[in-house]
Amino acid sequence: MTSSSADKTHEYNIITDNNTLWKNYTSLCSKDVFIGRLRLKKTEEAILLDLIERGVTLFPAGLTQVLSRSKVLQARVFSEYMVPDTTAVHDLHDLMAIMLQYQRRGHTKIVTKKDRTNAGMGINLWSSLEDVFNQASLTPFPFPCVIQPFLEGCHDIRVIMVGDYLEAYQRKNPDNFRNNLHFGGSSEPFNLSDEQLDLCRSVMARGKFPYAHIDLMVTEKDQAYLAEINLRGGIRGARISPGEYQQKINEVHSRFRQELDR
Repeated sequence: MTSSSADKTHEYNIITDNNTLWKNYTSLCSKDVFIGRLRLKKTEEAILLDLIERGVTLFPAGLTQVLSRSKVLQARVFSEYMVPDTTAVHDLHDLMAIMLQYQRRGHTKIVTKKDRTNAGMGINLWSSLEDVFNQASLTPFPFPCVIQPFLEGCHDIRVIMVGDYLEAYQRKNPDNFRNNLHFGGSSEPFNLSDEQLDLCRSVMARGKFPYAHIDLMVTEKDQAYLAEINLRGGIRGARISPGEYQQKINEVHSRFRQELDR
């Protein structure tokens, strides 16, 4: 590789930008390392599997990158950390299959999360799962999606963990259950309990996240659940500045490169 974005570290070729990776894609092998987020269309995510099978090292890991992109996959992989009965549904058959379970457990209000959406744009609140089914069976519906019981009175907590940096803050919006800061919301610092911090670390370890934006739902009884996790996210409401945040990311990447030298 002749590009300035591909450096040689001992026996490894280090690639740090997407253009260089695509230029050399067909020849990549176990001596190649890609550091950063791979730009992929949703129909191209199998490329991550191809790179892994050829022994290319990805940082963040391929699993991390695909989890970061898909709420539906998160509902499958992180189900033990989420609100009980959170389920990924792919079609009407899946939806019908969980209706009896939800009814027997007394779930009334339901939240659906459209896959691959951010900023609260794909989140909808329903009076019942029957309403969801009626909508999905009569009109086009955005399958796949995540379905979970709606919990009243939860605190919306954003946690930023990058290297040695940790920040948590609560997002509030009295006029919108999504607590969206872009539409009239506000934020205030939040002190994580040891249990909540352990939850964040467990989720990151399970998904191999070297850094993350983690959204928690904390009930009035201080029970915490994972809402979602992402490699990157908005930092509106955070104390850290965009420049400081990027510097922290760069430091994590730099430490990974140093580990390759050992």
